[in-house]
Amino acid sequence: LPDDDDLNPPLDGALSHARATRSTFGMLQILDEIVAGSKDSVRKCLSVSDICKAFSEDAQAMVFHIEGAEAIGPDLQELEDLYAKGLRSLGPVWSRPNVFGEGVPFRFPSSGDTGNGLTERGVALVKACNALRIMVDCAHLTEKGFWDVARVSNAPMVASHSNAHFICASSRNLSDDQLRLIGERRGMVGLNFAVGFLREDGHWSTQTELDVMLRHLDHMLNLCGEDCVGLGSDFDGARISRYIGDVSGLPNLVTAMRKHGYGEELIAKISSENWLRVLGETWSV
Repeated sequence: LPDDDDLNPPLDGALSHARATRSTFGMLQILDEIVAGSKDSVRKCLSVSDICKAFSEDAQAMVFHIEGAEAIGPDLQELEDLYAKGLRSLGPVWSRPNVFGEGVPFRFPSSGDTGNGLTERGVALVKACNALRIMVDCAHLTEKGFWDVARVSNAPMVASHSNAHFICASSRNLSDDQLRLIGERRGMVGLNFAVGFLREDGHWSTQTELDVMLRHLDHMLNLCGEDCVGLGSDFDGARISRYIGDVSGLPNLVTAMRKHGYGEELIAKISSENWLRVLGETWSV
C-alpha cells in the first residue's frame, strides 16, 4: 500500500508465468477448500441463477476472477482449464505489463494514457474469453488497452473497480469518453472504494468522507446511466475510508446514498441488480 503522501508508488516488475501459475492455482485450491468446508454457506457460482439462489438461501456467492492473466500462457492453453474450474471473470493485466498488454501504473496526477494497449496475444485472449463467455475486466488496462478491448470484444464493456478521472485525476480512473462508451455498450463500472482513487488530492488518507464517493457515483450515473453503475469496492488490500472500513460498513454507504437523494430502486440497482444484469448478459450471450 502507498503511504499517505506517496502518490506514485513503485511497482514490482513483470511476473513470470511459472510463479503466476503456482499462485493462481494455489489460490484456486484455497477457494475450493473454503467452499467444500463451508457446509454450503459459501458457493462458487457459475451463473446468475447460482448467485440468486445463494442470495435466497443466505449463502455467500463467490465468482472466480483473475486479475492479471500471467498464469495463462501465450498459447492460451490454460484458459479452458481455468474455465472448467469455474473461471468466469478475467482482467488481462494488473498494473504492470505482461504478454497480453500493459497495465496502467499508479500515478497522480496522470491520465490513463500511460502506455501501449493490447498485444496481438491480448486481442486473441479477449476473443477467446468472448467465445467462452468469460467477462473481460478493463479496470487495470491503459486507456489504449481499454479502446482495444472495445474494438474487438462483442460483450458488454466492464471496468469492475474504477472511478471518474474528472473528479480524481488518477491514472487508474476512467475518462468521460470511456464512461460514455460503457453506457453505450450496456456495460458496467464499479465504484472503487480505495481513497487514493477517490480524493481530488489523490492522497491515501482513511479520513475520507463518503461524500466524495457520492460525487463519483453522480458523475458516473450521469455519463453511463442508471443501469451501468455499481459497487467495485477493491477491499482486497486497498486503503478504505474509515467510515466504511470493511464489508460490514457497506450499510453506511447505502445510508449515505439514501440521504443524498437516491431512491430505493436506484440503490438496489447500484448495490446488486446492475451487476446481475451485466453478468447474465455476458455469460449467456
